[in-house]
Amino acid sequence: MQAPFGNFDDAAPATDRLDDLAAPVANAVRGWRGEVGAARFILVDSDPRWADTAAFIEHYGADLVGVSANCVVVAGKRGGAATLAACVVPSTTKVDVNGAVRRQLGARKASFAPMDTATGETGMEYGGITPVGLPADWPVLIDSSVVALPYVLLGSGRRRGKLIVPGEALAELPGAVVMEGLGI
Repeated sequence: MQAPFGNFDDAAPATDRLDDLAAPVANAVRGWRGEVGAARFILVDSDPRWADTAAFIEHYGADLVGVSANCVVVAGKRGGAATLAACVVPSTTKVDVNGAVRRQLGARKASFAPMDTATGETGMEYGGITPVGLPADWPVLIDSSVVALPYVLLGSGRRRGKLIVPGEALAELPGAVVMEGLGI
């Protein structure tokens, strides 16, 4: 199978490679009920040494920069309560944690979640966190420019491998909130 972009030696429908995904991601792909079918989700194999976006793009090709997105876990706090959420932004931007995220979560303070919290609560590996397979009760804030991409390159839940999914599928995720200006 040929991926819609990039030059990957090993690309296959994610539905055929569930064992290569983190468990919550595999469960989400297996149970996907969105209008954009899971058959359009592609898993590409990649070396875990190049999992971080900048290293990945340097190793696999600068042409991937315009189709790559990062997913980060944030914590919004108000009073004694904390809310975890995910943010998906183009890889060329940073999450507007203290502006857009804080306002959307109705939090007094927002920050990036500690690595142990992010990996423990998602069941995914650091450097591979993806919006596919996150806890269903989490807000998933997505920059509108990511949803507008025909296909977007994301983590697979593991450091080895990346998911390529239609951008519009992200808007169908549980808890999805598509926002302008999330990435700055």
